[in-house]
Amino acid sequence: MAKVSGATYAPDPVPAPVVAPGEFVFAAVGLNHGHIYGMSSGLLGAGATLKWVYDPDPVKVDAYRQRFPQARVARDEAEILDDDAVHLVAGAAVTSQRCALGLRVIAAGKDYFTDKAPLTTLEQLAEAREATARTGRKYAVYYSERIHVEAAVLAGQLVQRGAIGRVVQVMGLGPHRLSAAGRPDWFFVKEKYGGILCDIGSHNVEQMLYFTGSTDAEISHSTVGNFNHPQYPELDDFGELSLVLNSTATGYCRVDWFTPDGLRTWGDGRTFILGTDGYIELRKYINVATDAGPGHVFLVDGTGEHHLVAAGQVGYPYFGQLILDCLHRTENAMTQAHAFKAAELSIRAQQQARVLRHAVDR
Repeated sequence: MAKVSGATYAPDPVPAPVVAPGEFVFAAVGLNHGHIYGMSSGLLGAGATLKWVYDPDPVKVDAYRQRFPQARVARDEAEILDDDAVHLVAGAAVTSQRCALGLRVIAAGKDYFTDKAPLTTLEQLAEAREATARTGRKYAVYYSERIHVEAAVLAGQLVQRGAIGRVVQVMGLGPHRLSAAGRPDWFFVKEKYGGILCDIGSHNVEQMLYFTGSTDAEISHSTVGNFNHPQYPELDDFGELSLVLNSTATGYCRVDWFTPDGLRTWGDGRTFILGTDGYIELRKYINVATDAGPGHVFLVDGTGEHHLVAAGQVGYPYFGQLILDCLHRTENAMTQAHAFKAAELSIRAQQQARVLRHAVDR
């Protein structure tokens, strides 16, 4: 790692588990998206204890227990919600059903950790905000493309140290591979998945808020379209949005389902962070046409060009911070306001997006 002007660009130490076995117990409920595996792994790596799993589909439960055999199979959701030993319920339900699950978890006196998008409508958002404000319980969100990507974690550390000065723009590119044959039917129903900006766009909105230190934004532009999948008329296979953030920075993202089969991973996700004194580029999952693996951070500042490799060097502090937040009722992992604001902006961008359909109709 490079040292510049006495300041190190090395990452903070990889976080260690924050609790001993049995001190923080969680359960998995709702296995409709594969992100539940990353959510569970992150919590376990931070020292949490997995006690239960439940989903009405026994095939999903069996697959989950192949990865996490320590999880006991609950008879139903109520068996988990009635268990006083459970601190937190992690879930990756159908997107439109995530809020309802969260409200049941909160009503049972537990904290909730959901896959993104955390909800799909502004009405659900109002219910979630009311429940968390009334009870003090958490409605945490797995914005994995920042909190579970080492390059993004390192970028956050660099920005906080002032490595590129004040951030003035964040651009995010979020291509994904569709793999339509392996997707469930609900994935193609807009009422259930929320639309591309509500769904995968929420990753990028969250990063714009985080890297710029913003708490709100104005949506200046949003567009969605179905360019090449007429067999799925409710699918957005392309989306983009632009924000003017209340920090005076700006943000732009493009998300799509056009990753070609020749790429060795599911998507060439990138983030560009422009500051007053330099810039950062993240090549999160692959450095194309090389065998260099994931986790690349390119930093350019007044002293030179720096290539930092975050993979295996940074870890994922969010999960330990979330556990401690649940135990101590603090907000160090992510504030509730931030998690909800990213969701709100994503939903609003989806709702007001210009829809491009002519490309499919031709």
